Amino acid sequence: MEFLSANMAPIMFLGLVCFLLMGYSVAFSLGACGLAFGFLGIELGLLPPALIQALPLRIFGIMQNDTLLAIPFFTFMGLILERSGMAEDLLDTIGQLFGPIRGGLAFAVIFVGAMLAATTGVVAASVISMGLISLPIMLRYGYDRRIASGVIAASGTLAQIIPPSLVLIIMADQLGKSVGDLYKGAFIPGFVLTGLYVGFIVLVAIFRPTWVPALPKEARTIREDNGDSGLPSLGLLALLSTALAVTFAKTRPEGTPTDELIVVSMCVGVGVAFVLSVLNKALGLKLLSRMAERVTFVLIPPLALIFLVLGTIFLGIATPTEGGAMGAVGALIMAVSRQRLSMNLMRQAMDSTMKLSCFVVFILIGSTVFSLTFQGVDGPHWVEHLLTSLPGGQVGFLIVVNILIFVLAFFLDFFELSFIVVPLLGPVADKLGIDLVWFGVLLAVNMQTSFMHPPFGFALFYLRSVAPTKDYKDRVTGKMTAKVTTGEIYWGSVPFVIIQIIMVALIIAFPALVSGGLGKQEAINVDNVQIEAQQDPEGAVADPTLGMDAPASEAGASAAEEDPMAAFKDLPKEGSKP
Repeated sequence: MEFLSANMAPIMFLGLVCFLLMGYSVAFSLGACGLAFGFLGIELGLLPPALIQALPLRIFGIMQNDTLLAIPFFTFMGLILERSGMAEDLLDTIGQLFGPIRGGLAFAVIFVGAMLAATTGVVAASVISMGLISLPIMLRYGYDRRIASGVIAASGTLAQIIPPSLVLIIMADQLGKSVGDLYKGAFIPGFVLTGLYVGFIVLVAIFRPTWVPALPKEARTIREDNGDSGLPSLGLLALLSTALAVTFAKTRPEGTPTDELIVVSMCVGVGVAFVLSVLNKALGLKLLSRMAERVTFVLIPPLALIFLVLGTIFLGIATPTEGGAMGAVGALIMAVSRQRLSMNLMRQAMDSTMKLSCFVVFILIGSTVFSLTFQGVDGPHWVEHLLTSLPGGQVGFLIVVNILIFVLAFFLDFFELSFIVVPLLGPVADKLGIDLVWFGVLLAVNMQTSFMHPPFGFALFYLRSVAPTKDYKDRVTGKMTAKVTTGEIYWGSVPFVIIQIIMVALIIAFPALVSGGLGKQEAINVDNVQIEAQQDPEGAVADPTLGMDAPASEAGASAAEEDPMAAFKDLPKEGSKP
């Protein structure tokens, strides 16, 4: 009993690991472990019985958390867009645009994956959509199966890091930081990671050109009457829009945050392109080619939705929850404009949204039960002592933590990692002087690997569910096409997992990749801070938090009575002694 009392925290953590390895659901494993060790701690005299009484208050606090409302909004938005055919139109158009070059289809998948990530934020929707639409086309025209599988799975996981990402919402809640700050911090790393994916395909196209062939001429259907591709017209339109966007960016005040500058300038550029395309079509000027018009009209709606959601958040006009609500309304409007909104689609989207939201809330309730008992038995101090004693200071801590997250991601997905591991690591990182916004973005990039590496990568499972399992006859060419094996999907993911690890190293080596999107923080000179207290003739101090005058000696006691946790916040330290 003496050993159990002295080592309750590590035994409790090992007990949770045992529950998970036995195959029990994460939410119920967390809750059962927390309650079991909570009652055991009360019986051993380590915890006061009043600790359990604080549990309902903490659960009600979860229900009152407005930030978590963004999860169902963004999930619903993504599902509506995915089922309304936006991904299909994007892949078809961008595939035709990049088709003439080697690796063109792979570039199209990466570009569309980034677009879907910035509008949907749901990995499953992105991977399944691109797997259904792009994989048969890539196999039809001779793409290597490993490259085709890997690029589809990796592009789908961009929804993990490019805002509006669900993992960043949960990360912000667990670290006690603003969702908007994490969105701003992840903005630049998301596009850098996209660029690394593109760079890998460029290298493949140079050194293994037969793996990523160009589309044959007969497969390029968007052409002019005289057979031209129409790309010069599109190039001029893009050049004009880019020039106006850059000119507008230079007129912005010095010190404007990078994320705000990019979003607003992009909005100006695409707005100009859209207006010119509308005028050309309405007035019958025929100054733009079919390719230019098609690309403009297909790309502008999702780009407008990105600005509606992310632009309003970055500019401070809307909170993430309000941005998610506007995004959901925008997705419904886009579905109506495409004449694809139906009751069946609404039912499917709302059903999936309800399942995911309940999944998140139940895990959060279970993690709250676990963390309450874990804090009571001095678990955070045990974890802090374990991690702060590592050699190397901040760098040693970051290396060990990222290796830990990478290994745990073989068995746990990002929801489970966010609710179990992040609350233990956040306080230690804060004590070591690590910025928690930067730390949250770093962990989010690392958690992408939980979707990608074998054998339990969910993105690989999503792709396996839509990839052909038997040889089949292609409906266009009429030729027999070989199936895609599970081994080919696994091997295809390996280069992109390595790229994600390189991205983690880049964020550690160049912190400005994250902090550059946050803008300059206004410095506060503490020497100029003045605190004034009004005192009445009888010596009572006016306490605005209490709403009435109270003697100074009684003010702290009244505040403690309003906080049920304050009465025994020091008890774990006393109870930890055998």
